[in-house]
Amino acid sequence: SKLEELVANARIVDESNIDISKVSILSKVKIKNKKTGAVMDYILVAEEEADLKSGKISVKSPIGKGLLGKKKGDSAEINAPAGKLEFEIVEITR
Repeated sequence: SKLEELVANARIVDESNIDISKVSILSKVKIKNKKTGAVMDYILVAEEEADLKSGKISVKSPIGKGLLGKKKGDSAEINAPAGKLEFEIVEITR
């Protein structure tokens, strides 16, 4: 029944119509940790597709939620289990 519900509520997203001026689902985002200087690349995906090993994080994760709607150059303060993290949005692509 969970699978039926998932399929019934599924939507097809046309990647060519994704607005890359701000972070949204299916955005590929390069972020920089302001404290450590570490740069990471993530793709924001639906919760069911999340796979950290392949760089796919859920839009419902703390980092995903904190990045949604941000633009290149913006800062995002994220309350993660490890504490408060601050990232700068370096690049947004598809």
